[in-house]
Amino acid sequence: MTLSPDGPTTLSPARIRWALLALALGGFGIGSTEFVAMGLLPDIARDLFPALAASAPEQANAQAGWVISAYALGVVVGAPTIAAVAARWPRRRLLLVLLSAFTLGTVASALAPTFELVLLARFVSALPHGAYFGIASLVAASLMGPGKRGRGIALVLGGLTIANVIGVPVITWIGQLAGWRVAYLVVAGLFALTFLAVLAVVPWQAGDPSATMRTQLKVFGRVQVWLALLVGAIGFGGLFAVYSYVAPIATEVTGLGEAIVPIVLVVFGVGMTIGNFAGGALVDRSVRRSVYGFFLLMIVALAALGLSVQTVVGLFAGVFFVGAAASALSPAIQARLMDVARDGQSIASALNHSALNIGNSLGAALGGLAIASGLGYVAPIWIGLGLSVAGLALAVVTFSIDRAQRKRGAVHDYVTTSVRVSA
Repeated sequence: MTLSPDGPTTLSPARIRWALLALALGGFGIGSTEFVAMGLLPDIARDLFPALAASAPEQANAQAGWVISAYALGVVVGAPTIAAVAARWPRRRLLLVLLSAFTLGTVASALAPTFELVLLARFVSALPHGAYFGIASLVAASLMGPGKRGRGIALVLGGLTIANVIGVPVITWIGQLAGWRVAYLVVAGLFALTFLAVLAVVPWQAGDPSATMRTQLKVFGRVQVWLALLVGAIGFGGLFAVYSYVAPIATEVTGLGEAIVPIVLVVFGVGMTIGNFAGGALVDRSVRRSVYGFFLLMIVALAALGLSVQTVVGLFAGVFFVGAAASALSPAIQARLMDVARDGQSIASALNHSALNIGNSLGAALGGLAIASGLGYVAPIWIGLGLSVAGLALAVVTFSIDRAQRKRGAVHDYVTTSVRVSA
């Protein structure tokens, strides 16, 4: 059942499936626009910094990495801002506005003539990212029904992970043949197609009529919200320190040809897709155990990758398990944010993607600094390992606070009951 302007309506199972697919298609477009830069980083560097790329390719790749950071920072800014301002909007209308912004911003990214304008276009085109995933996750959870929140979140995020299996490798291949600007025009076409799909099959849903800017922003006054954000941001920096430089890692460290890079991205994407759906199912059982388990898997995978990346088997196995562990964490951290945000559900759903993209920016920036300092392309893997360990430590802190609060609450309830019985 869903709401329409004329009252409650019952949707057929087929209509629900098509609506979920339309929402996931938006995630597919977002995954493509966010991650295609990783595979095309050397091409972007050669186009925007031709002299530097000829004389010092490592320096040019590190400079081009700021394109990734600019997108990530746009997500960080746009997610809470749009979610807080537009929480009352009907959800389908908001999704359509966000998809229009994605389309125009991605076209601008493709056509911008200078590095500075490319950075600006990537920042602007990223502003709708977190709000789209946040609102789409709420719509999907509503369509899925009670007790299936994690799986609803995973379905929307599934479009993003499947993009890493199909969209990113194919668009990377197109970019290698026709230029990275053509690749971004293809992505813009995906967003235009998603706009039409959402318009056609996603049902009308009301926004939150009680939401105000003040109630949404109240979540920032809660320590547990900040800790959850830090868990996501620092922990996911471990993924993006590696993923941002996966193309030069594959070619310069493992010794593979550029033509193999799309295959490496496919393996990364398969791992992310499997991890995402596994994480969504396990989150519905236990958020805490999911966070702990997948962080531990990610730490082990990064360590193994760092030690064996010079071999083809080590590279492919490493990127598969790093992608799987990191992607499984995403629905867990989103569910955690929704739990600790309480009445700020719209902004909490969007804030997850702010956290992930702080991690994106942090990982790309630290990895780029390491490479520019002459530490080589293996250094970002060890930086990622350190960030993941820090993320796990923060997760232990936030869940320990939960446990302490529950104990205090139990003691308070016991004392209160005892006093009443004595009276």
